Amino acid sequence: MDGDTIDVLDSDHVKHRIRFLGIDAPEKAQPFGKVSKQVLSDHIFGREVEVEAQGNDRYGRLLGKILLNGVDQNLLQIKEGLAWHYAHYASNQFPGDADAYSRSEREARGQGIGLWNDADPVAPWEWRKSRKGRKAPR
Repeated sequence: MDGDTIDVLDSDHVKHRIRFLGIDAPEKAQPFGKVSKQVLSDHIFGREVEVEAQGNDRYGRLLGKILLNGVDQNLLQIKEGLAWHYAHYASNQFPGDADAYSRSEREARGQGIGLWNDADPVAPWEWRKSRKGRKAPR
């Protein structure tokens, strides 16, 4: 779907929409939004992943951590400079994840990786807030 939301099929071929817990990736219309989505797709599309679920969000999406061969894909999005640690929801994360995600974001920022190479990256929650009430372009 984008850099922090995917659809997965379970073993019964039932589709589930998963919102990555603890991260917020740029929206598709933002700088790095399409890159974030593409890199995530390159990593996991068509592969068998494990979802560690932690409830649902207000849109009914399952909140979860995505593991591919034991590697935390949520964290990988941050390390590759393609998402922010969503610190506002840190208390909902699995034990230890908030610290790891925060530390990895600081490292990616410091190294200018991905969106941190942009002169003034805008957090997705700020971008969405600035767009509220605007009419969609035709």
